[in-house]
Amino acid sequence: MVAFKVNDGERGGWSVLLVSGELDLVTSPVLRQRVHDVVADGHHSLVMDLSEVFFCDSSGVGVLIASRRLIRSCHGHLRVVLPAQGAVDGSHVNRVLGALGVRRLFDVYPDVMAATEDDPEDEADPLSA
Repeated sequence: MVAFKVNDGERGGWSVLLVSGELDLVTSPVLRQRVHDVVADGHHSLVMDLSEVFFCDSSGVGVLIASRRLIRSCHGHLRVVLPAQGAVDGSHVNRVLGALGVRRLFDVYPDVMAATEDDPEDEADPLSA
């Protein structure tokens, strides 16, 4: 069993959550709470780095979609790091979101540096969907 961890930080005006391990029924509430904590602290520009997530089930996908909805309700911005190659043999989350047809809902970046290179204040207001 792979340990699930969520580490946080900031980079260029963005709050960053680095998620690693398995995102499933047992661990997804931890990520959901961390996202809520970030928003409650007044940070509405969030990068969620999922490049070290080795497994993601439907409850994990649900947390990602709920996080998107929460951030958008605060007129914020959510960016997701889903590298084409990550988590050893390719980004599992990337494949899962693509298979479910929901990857298009997220602003996807290959790494944290790319996701945080511009100021969140320069972002246009997100469209609804």
